[in-house]
Amino acid sequence: MSTQSIHICGSVPLSSAREVFETIAGTLGSKIKYIPDGETGEREQWIMWQRQVFDRHPDFESIESKGDYRNPTARIRATTWWRLKDEGSAKNLDLGVLGYADYAKNSYEDFAALKEDGLVDKDSRFMIALPTPYNVINMSVAPADRLAVEPAYERAMAAEVSEIAAALPHDQISIQWDVAHDMQTYEGSRQCYFAFHQDGIVERLVRMGELVPDGIAMGYHLCYGNFGGKHFVEPRDMAPMVDLANRVSADSGRAIDWIHMPVPIERDDEPYFEALKGLKLRDETNLFLGLVHDQDGEEGCRRRMATADKFISGYGIATECGLGRRPPETIGPLLELHDTLV
Repeated sequence: MSTQSIHICGSVPLSSAREVFETIAGTLGSKIKYIPDGETGEREQWIMWQRQVFDRHPDFESIESKGDYRNPTARIRATTWWRLKDEGSAKNLDLGVLGYADYAKNSYEDFAALKEDGLVDKDSRFMIALPTPYNVINMSVAPADRLAVEPAYERAMAAEVSEIAAALPHDQISIQWDVAHDMQTYEGSRQCYFAFHQDGIVERLVRMGELVPDGIAMGYHLCYGNFGGKHFVEPRDMAPMVDLANRVSADSGRAIDWIHMPVPIERDDEPYFEALKGLKLRDETNLFLGLVHDQDGEEGCRRRMATADKFISGYGIATECGLGRRPPETIGPLLELHDTLV
């Protein structure tokens, strides 16, 4: 594997994309290649803003959700699902504009200006974080309609990626697929709305990756959720992540530039990392381990790194998830901790 030192998964709780770019680049410089815009504004709560896609659509009606399975530290709880008014409408369903391309184009203007001024490293790319459709469908659509509605959301997301690719220079951008509900489903922590759930998750991740044109860097953030600073479910070890990464890597017809895997703060034990011995990524793929936690500082991070070193080399570092649900004043010290570790 090639090595890139530091990865920031996506969300950052600052006021604007420009402030996120300036803050990350100002601290990490050439140690980070893919710089996100922080998913600021209405994107702050990750995919919650996508609920408007269904709420505004004339073919859907809202019903009460049968439970929010997120942990009780979540700031916003999902209490509504949307279902089709007419099942027959799913065949030609058009969900319209999702909004991701518009945000990407606006953020890129700031990124390009900062790079031109020398405030962003010349080799860094703007990273556009997108959820896989499975996440949005699984959260927002009533269970009976999920399989029927999913192709329409995939088509809409494909149009967003196409618009991004048409508008922005390929050698200046990267796309990350956020794999949260999918990862939890793959290891059996969430119910699934289709049979043979592991095969289906692999097929969907490969399909999403292949939407991204060659020349645009592309990676996957394997995620166990992060609500109020706590995972939706804690990974028991890295075996399901390694298995999923191996299968996607084997099946993908395009380059995968990085894969990110989380490490809970308390997991500095060998059994957690041991599965990494079986990781089979392609030569172009960077592995980022999300083992940076500021609660136990440099000592705790290096303890987890020392255990990881027993099973794999050449990895970069990251936090276990995005930073969006942290107090803004913690971002500077957290970035400095990353800088200290590499």
